[in-house]
Amino acid sequence: MSATSEPNVGAFTLDGPLTAGPSGAIEVPEHEEWSLPNGFAWVFLGDGNRHLTRPVIMADGFSLGRSKLDVLYQGLEGGAFPFVSELRRRGRDVILLGFDERSASILDNAQAAIAAILQAGAEQVGDARLVVGGFSMGGIVTRYALAKMERQRMDHRTALYFSYDSPHRGASIPVGVQAFSYFIPFPNDFAKQMNSPAARQMLWQHYDRDTGKIGVAPERAEFLAALDRVGGWPQIPMKIGVANGRADGVGLPDVKPGEVALRIDKIYPGTTFYTQAQGNDVTAAYLNRRFPKAEKTITTSGFPEMDGAPGGTLHTYRILAETMEKLGGKADLRHEDVCFVPSVSAVAIRDVDEQDDLYVSIDSLSPEESELDDFLCSSTTTAHTAITEELATWITDRLPD
Repeated sequence: MSATSEPNVGAFTLDGPLTAGPSGAIEVPEHEEWSLPNGFAWVFLGDGNRHLTRPVIMADGFSLGRSKLDVLYQGLEGGAFPFVSELRRRGRDVILLGFDERSASILDNAQAAIAAILQAGAEQVGDARLVVGGFSMGGIVTRYALAKMERQRMDHRTALYFSYDSPHRGASIPVGVQAFSYFIPFPNDFAKQMNSPAARQMLWQHYDRDTGKIGVAPERAEFLAALDRVGGWPQIPMKIGVANGRADGVGLPDVKPGEVALRIDKIYPGTTFYTQAQGNDVTAAYLNRRFPKAEKTITTSGFPEMDGAPGGTLHTYRILAETMEKLGGKADLRHEDVCFVPSVSAVAIRDVDEQDDLYVSIDSLSPEESELDDFLCSSTTTAHTAITEELATWITDRLPD
């Protein structure tokens, strides 16, 4: 370790189950590859299909760098429910849509989605209408793409749109964690991920690297305005969505507000992250580094208790703790997981700014309050974009004939 700086964190990023690479080799069946503007796609024909017949386009989610569709395939296929195999068994052609840069603007990546929709329509044999959607950010990309096509009077031939734990009303990375990415005294992938266009568009609150202010990023305001200009949602297809969080208002009861989530020593000594609490001037994190010497306290005002809220979870603090330990640090990890995409956001039924809305029992609300035509929340709290039999079967059972 250098005597003049903290160790470089290297390629550390925050990733969910569908974007974090597995430890072993990945076997992917034979497929065709399409080259698209700002992206590409892998095409897996349905069982018994000799040509593209009943396409299901499924878009990748947020991370840093080019989509790794082998990793996405493994995430969809190698968990509790073989999603791709089940779709193909039902005669559906699965098209995995990837992006040249997953952290690029959602508006830019929507070009890849539009191109994939048009190419599927051009190559398809028969007149079955398409299914189009995605996981996490992929559901936002395809939502915008379909709405834009309708506004431009382009025929997307889509009967069903789906989103899988997509942050329709915003996602959350603790602001102390965001601030820490910039506190690291090296250019690093973590900071690049947190400050990327897509992150700034999706996070409900963003820590600004240059000003230190916390709020809605200008890129998010601009994206929401662009979404509004195309009508907000596609109007022609049936719109469905699932949430990895629960619908009964129960989130992570062990994640109580204002507690230590993670404390680091040896490197960044004394750096401490706290679970989000309500109130004004609430300490979210204390950051400290030895070389070059600096310390900073990150505070919030007017936030709800986001970290323990009902929603799909991310191993935020476990990933951070494991990274620090690999670099020779000591980690006192109290809470591995926090809420990443609140349930009310994933099913587009309430905003996430207010405590009562964030923790509302969705079961007690009229389903008509959602901007989706139909939705399902997980019966148990699960990881963001985790493919479960409950959620995947619910989607497959709603595919059009």
